[in-house]
Amino acid sequence: MVASTPSTVPATRRISARIGGIAESATMAVDAKAKALKAAGRPVIGFGAGEPDFPTPAPIVAAAEAACTDPRNHRYTLAAGLPELREAIAEKTRRDSGLEVAPSQVLVTNGGKQAVYQAFATLVDPGDEVLLPTPYWTTYPEAVALAGGVAVPVVCGPEADYLPSVEQLEEARTERTKVLLWCSPSNPTGAVASRELTEAVGRWAVEHGIWVITDEIYEHLVYDGAEAVSMPVVVPELADTCIVVNGVAKTYAMTGWRVGWLAGPADVVKAAANLQSHLSSNVANVPQRAALAAISGPLDAVVEMRTAFDRRRRTIVDLLRAIPGIECPTPRGAFYAYPSVQALLGKELRGTRPRTSVELAAAVLEHAEVAVVPGEAFGTPGFFRLSYALGDDDLRTGVERMGAFLAEAR
Repeated sequence: MVASTPSTVPATRRISARIGGIAESATMAVDAKAKALKAAGRPVIGFGAGEPDFPTPAPIVAAAEAACTDPRNHRYTLAAGLPELREAIAEKTRRDSGLEVAPSQVLVTNGGKQAVYQAFATLVDPGDEVLLPTPYWTTYPEAVALAGGVAVPVVCGPEADYLPSVEQLEEARTERTKVLLWCSPSNPTGAVASRELTEAVGRWAVEHGIWVITDEIYEHLVYDGAEAVSMPVVVPELADTCIVVNGVAKTYAMTGWRVGWLAGPADVVKAAANLQSHLSSNVANVPQRAALAAISGPLDAVVEMRTAFDRRRRTIVDLLRAIPGIECPTPRGAFYAYPSVQALLGKELRGTRPRTSVELAAAVLEHAEVAVVPGEAFGTPGFFRLSYALGDDDLRTGVERMGAFLAEAR
């Protein structure tokens, strides 16, 4: 046996700068820590991951079971996705948002996260700037960095419902601005952009030749009469410089199935498909068959889940607003609340004075056994993100437990 010898490669070169500079997904990290503590016997309630607590609807599971025995699914298939699924996605997109795309303009990916990554990788060159309305989903800036781009936060506060104005975007625009990331309904805030704002931003993007990547994965989860508006629908001239990202994870409680897609101009989709042919080849065929059943079937289960989310939304807002020092706008979409905890920072809590929302979230986990994601993960310190995609009893118990702890702040 040959004895191993210590590496002579300097520590600073063992990991590439590109990969070494990526931060771990904060939402996944919080969820993992909560699950680890729970496995160790602590009664932790996690508000970290954006994952519906419902099982995937039975007809979708049945379609996957049938697909397992079909030899067609035991082999490689087209890297861009099963032709019948791409056709169904095109039809579903027309049905749900009004956007007309051909099947050739659709690329099936391993979840919406891969669609986001490949969209940035396909559009962005080193040094290109990407405008990110902030708070943003924690993965967006990392995907921009992997593409060699520069993320430019456009900070939006609760007084504006966490949504950017055209004036803010214009102020952030430079000659290097190439892409605007748009997410409505929003992760992490639950904000939903009005038709008027969506149209105004889309026309501004067209005027300045800026691409838009619009993340529409929460399109079916809107409340209080809010409308999920697709930007290339209200601004048709944007269609040639817009990529729409979507997937089955949130709508159909299929987070673990890993099927997403992007839709856009044919040349961009073909380039992204070329990348995927080397990156991962086709998405696993059985989940693709399940996704086909999901988007081709009725939306009855989706309506039931949305009703439950709406109930939980109202409950969590009421509970959070009852905690001294917390301010919480009412989200109108997705399944997140994004309260401000700035008034609690620096106050004494059981012998410590948390001065950041990271420190406060750590104290909440330690003393209240409740896991939340601090606003630093989304570009806005001083906030918490809580997913209300968990059972009603856990939701109420968790927020009340956190509230009892935070009420001790002096």
